[in-house]
Amino acid sequence: MPPGLWRDADFLSLWAGQTASQLGEQASLIVLPLIAVLALNADAAQLGVLRAAGQAPILLLSLFAGVWADRWRTRTVMVLADLGRFLALSACALVCFLGGLGLPVLLVAVFAVGSLSVLFDVGYQASLVRLVKRHQLVQGNSALEASRSAAQIGGAALGGLLVTLLPAPLVAGSSAPIFALSSLSIRRIRRGPVQERPQGPRRVWREINEGLRFVGGNTSLRTVCLASAAYQFSFAAVMTIYLLFLTRGLHLSGTAVGLALAATGPGALLGSLLAARLPGRFGYGAVLVSAAAIGDSVMLLVPALHGPAAVTIPALAAVNFVFATFGQLVNVTVMTVRQAATPDGMQGRAAATIAFAGMGLTPFGSLLGGLLAQEWGLRASLLAAAAGMMLSPALIAMSPLARLGKTLSAPRGR
Repeated sequence: MPPGLWRDADFLSLWAGQTASQLGEQASLIVLPLIAVLALNADAAQLGVLRAAGQAPILLLSLFAGVWADRWRTRTVMVLADLGRFLALSACALVCFLGGLGLPVLLVAVFAVGSLSVLFDVGYQASLVRLVKRHQLVQGNSALEASRSAAQIGGAALGGLLVTLLPAPLVAGSSAPIFALSSLSIRRIRRGPVQERPQGPRRVWREINEGLRFVGGNTSLRTVCLASAAYQFSFAAVMTIYLLFLTRGLHLSGTAVGLALAATGPGALLGSLLAARLPGRFGYGAVLVSAAAIGDSVMLLVPALHGPAAVTIPALAAVNFVFATFGQLVNVTVMTVRQAATPDGMQGRAAATIAFAGMGLTPFGSLLGGLLAQEWGLRASLLAAAAGMMLSPALIAMSPLARLGKTLSAPRGR
């Protein structure tokens, strides 16, 4: 990260808050589904519904979140999202402690946390552009994504360990204090527009339409939407089957699952570091195509794994490391392309529109994953879902994104 960003108190507050938020989110993504699988004996269909409930807010709220991020101070959006997640998980823990643990409680919790995570994620992506200069975007994104990678290491391992060691009520609320810490850090941000005013329904819909037209009219951003949609739909199916495959196909404990998934953290950290250097050396297009192809194809190896934990855990860790390295390289590069192509006043809506188009299908992917696991078995369904991920690099390779050079041009409008 450039020395100027190290000395920027506002950026450091965003970085620290986003790191804590991602740690809490990553732990929740592991903890709540594992409670369903290990404590409630949820079947494949029930796990698919649970994961879909956590992803549905992407489809329902992303476009509105983009308008709020562009019209309100992003610090306000992020702080309220953190406090909301703190309250949601605390309430979930209290209900479980009083004997109300069940799938309906977990469904409400994951939907609430997922809704507020949509707000936070759109907010921090829009906030970065308002805090750093455009030539610092790739380094700023690399730093933020590196911290997210560190959170993946701690969140996955911590979540798996807690599920194994602690009773469900304590585990369900374990991420709540982390979100409180994130809100305290984000509140320290001072810079940024302060145009906090409510908008009427007509104005909101008009601004949503502006964001849709902007992204739809930009060839590169339109391709990002299509490639992201193909990837996220298949990946949602993969992860639903994957959690079942690890616990019931390979008979791994919660701690072992956490350790295997934690390998994505170092890989994503490496990918973030590479993203700050490789596009400028080989070109953004070449990096996008090659990284997407390598990262997605390695998941095809997972269904072939057999044997004792001493063999499967290191193999899973290696696959997750490679997958995360190249996946993160794609994520940071795409984010930089999107930010560089978008005027400042459109950043929130552009990020939200791409999230809506790219990740809006994830609830259906999770449901499909649960259905396939029940009908085809774990190994066959996992292979089919992983093969579906390969459509994403194919779309990128056939688009103008593949021809992007070593530098990115500024947006035409403000």
